[in-house]
Amino acid sequence: MKRNIPKYIPNYYYSKVVDIVDNESARHHHQALEIYYMKEGICNYFVGNHSYRVVPGDIIIIPGGTIHRTNYGGVAHTRMLINCSYEYIPSAVAEQIPSIGYLYRNSKVIDKIEEIFNKIENEYSHADVLSAEVLKCYTSELFFLILRNENEHEKNNEESSIVMQVLKYIQHNYMNDIKLSSVAKLVSVSSEHLSRVFKQETGFGFKEYLTILRLQKAEDMLKNEPGRAVSEVAYACGFNDGNYFSYKFKEAYGVSPTKVRGQKKE
Repeated sequence: MKRNIPKYIPNYYYSKVVDIVDNESARHHHQALEIYYMKEGICNYFVGNHSYRVVPGDIIIIPGGTIHRTNYGGVAHTRMLINCSYEYIPSAVAEQIPSIGYLYRNSKVIDKIEEIFNKIENEYSHADVLSAEVLKCYTSELFFLILRNENEHEKNNEESSIVMQVLKYIQHNYMNDIKLSSVAKLVSVSSEHLSRVFKQETGFGFKEYLTILRLQKAEDMLKNEPGRAVSEVAYACGFNDGNYFSYKFKEAYGVSPTKVRGQKKE
C-alpha cells in the first residue's frame, strides 16, 4: 500500500483503518517506532517474544527493530497506527519506553488516549509548515499520559507456557541446528501440536520465525562487527549455507549482506 505522507511531516506516518476484515498481516521489522491503538475489534498481536490478545483500548508500543505481526482472524476492526522516528519524542521519554512493555492497557485513560489520537489525525490530515512540531507535542503528550499512569497498567497473562518456552529456547540457541521435532520433544508435545499452537499464537510458522530471528541477528552482527566475513556471520547465526543466507537476507531486506556491513542503526 502506498503511503500518502504530507510533505511537511518527515519520518512520521499516521493511519486509521476502519472496519477492515482481514486475517494475518505481513511480518514487520523496521527501525521506526510504532504505536498501535485498537479502537474496535480484537486481534492476536505477536511482538518481540510475546503474544497478546488485543482488545479495544489497548496500545501496542513497538520499538524499532522488533519483530511483530497481527492476526485478526477475519474479525472487523478499527485501528489507529503511528510510525515515527524517535525525533518525535523527548529523549527522556524514549529511555522510559522499555519500562512500559509492549502492551499498555488502562481503561481509566481510554478517553484521553482517543482524544490525543484524534488531535494527531486532525493535524496530520491538515498539515502545514508547523505540523511536524505540533505532532511532536501530541506524540509526547501521549507518552506522558501513559508513563504518568503506568502504575495502573493492567497486566496481560494470556501467553501459552509452551510457546514461551519455545521462544526462549530459540532465542538462546538460534545459532545451532534447531528442528521442530527436537524442540517439540523438549516441551513434551507432538510436532504437529507445537506447529499448530506456535502459528496460532505468534502468527509465524516455526521455521519462518527462526529464519527471521537469525536474519535479524545477522543484520546486527554485520552492522556492529564489520570485520567479520559474510560467510562467518552466516554460520554464527545458524545458516549452514552462505549462498542461501545471502539469498534470504536480500529477500528480507532488499540489499545484499555486504551492503549493510558497518552501517550503524539510527
